[in-house]
Amino acid sequence: MMKSTDPRQALAALFAGLLVASAAARADDVQDASKLFKSGQLQQALERVNKVLAAKPKDAQARFLKGLIFAEQGNARDATDVFLQLTRDYPDLPEPFNNLAVIYASQGQYDKARGALEQAIRTHPSYATAYENLGDVYAKLASQAYDTALQIDSSNPVAKNKLALVRELVGGAAPAKPAVVAAAPAPKEPVKVEPAAAAPAKAPVVVAAVEPKPAPAVENNAELLSAVNAWAKAWSAKNVDAYLGFYAQEFKTPGGEPRAEWEQTRRQRVSAPKSIAVSVDSPKVSVIGDGQASVTFRQSYRSDLIKSSIVTKTLVFARSGGRWLIQQERVGN
Repeated sequence: MMKSTDPRQALAALFAGLLVASAAARADDVQDASKLFKSGQLQQALERVNKVLAAKPKDAQARFLKGLIFAEQGNARDATDVFLQLTRDYPDLPEPFNNLAVIYASQGQYDKARGALEQAIRTHPSYATAYENLGDVYAKLASQAYDTALQIDSSNPVAKNKLALVRELVGGAAPAKPAVVAAAPAPKEPVKVEPAAAAPAKAPVVVAAVEPKPAPAVENNAELLSAVNAWAKAWSAKNVDAYLGFYAQEFKTPGGEPRAEWEQTRRQRVSAPKSIAVSVDSPKVSVIGDGQASVTFRQSYRSDLIKSSIVTKTLVFARSGGRWLIQQERVGN
């Protein structure tokens, strides 16, 4: 004789299924938001993240991504609030501490940046990005100390030499290697994706920053770097035609939209601000193949509309007509 189904068991099974479906939907939303973020569609990414957080306010990955979006938008205050709260809720995660340090450093608060980076290293002793940033912070603090020494004694030759060496090392620039302010390691529950090292215990596992691997030298390093700097200069000068001239006809648009549509959007965004300043820091050239190479660097963007935005960017170049032209542009490592 067949037994009837227990309605309580059926209800429990249905509820469990709904929970699994809901979790999967949230994961999909976070992944979609991350893709939108990487393609520069910041407002759409923020809306998608807010949708996740409306259902699950404590979702660490969504909160971290929200902080990245705020930072990319130049909204340092809200980004700081997000990362600071993450350090309180998940003190074993190093990435929020690192990103806090980047924001502090961009504001000239090097002592606070140092403290945040030291905390990141305490939570994750093998976190290479934090060590690199801490070295930059120490170099900047040393530069300030030597500069003060010379203000007191301008004839001190030792301090002059040390100051020159430190400035040559860091270029006088603030450390800015977020984890990463654009394609950052996002704390994620409960699945670990591409970890850099063992995840901290009793905390959400994170997608760790990927350190760029050394690439063989190429003969056209100087020419490639010259092309990158000229590209940034044209952008800073709001010379839209010259700026777009660095992109190959077969350029792969970040969102997959038609080239004409992407170009129209770029024209509007470059023309909108009254002033733009773009700088290229720590460029690294990598070989892809014959006639192809990429340049990864830290891009600092500032305008009258956006106070400051620092991202890691990669431009993929191809040799065409005696020039290096951009075939692809990626934000993040």
